[in-house]
Amino acid sequence: MAVSKEFADYCCDLLAGVGPCVAKRMFGGWGVSVDGMSIAWLLDLGHGETLWLKANDQTAAVFRQAGCGQFQYKAKGQLKSVNYFAAPEDALESAPSMLPWARLALQAAVAAQALKMAKSTKATKAAQPAAAKPRVAAKKTAARAASAPLRTGRTAAKKPASTSSKTLKTAKLPK
Repeated sequence: MAVSKEFADYCCDLLAGVGPCVAKRMFGGWGVSVDGMSIAWLLDLGHGETLWLKANDQTAAVFRQAGCGQFQYKAKGQLKSVNYFAAPEDALESAPSMLPWARLALQAAVAAQALKMAKSTKATKAAQPAAAKPRVAAKKTAARAASAPLRTGRTAAKKPASTSSKTLKTAKLPK
């Protein structure tokens, strides 16, 4: 079942206490983000339109204690779950009631982004050459420079068209 735009707009109003929310279509439902970080999914899994809030290992316990169901789906005959939990029914009544839950979702999104950035930085550092490699490249550059003709910064005058290269003599430069 598809989730209505009206429900997406309503959920964005509920979650707006943590920042301007943007709802975008995804998986037949909607994804809600704040500052480019996903904080919620809006999906209908056959039980009506549901607001699923992002969680992580630290915040999932709070959702479980409140009796919130975890997002589950079947893949290849096996039941799988992700760290999104249904918002508590009473929190769907007003933005002030939703605010603590929205903060938990944003906290999980910020932590996920920080982890992603740390992995990205680590991957970038791993992809960079080791400290010894630039030295090898520097040695090669130095060797090429040593074998290259000496350049003084002066440009040679163009030879006249009638003069052959054998008759031209190179001028000696002052030391």
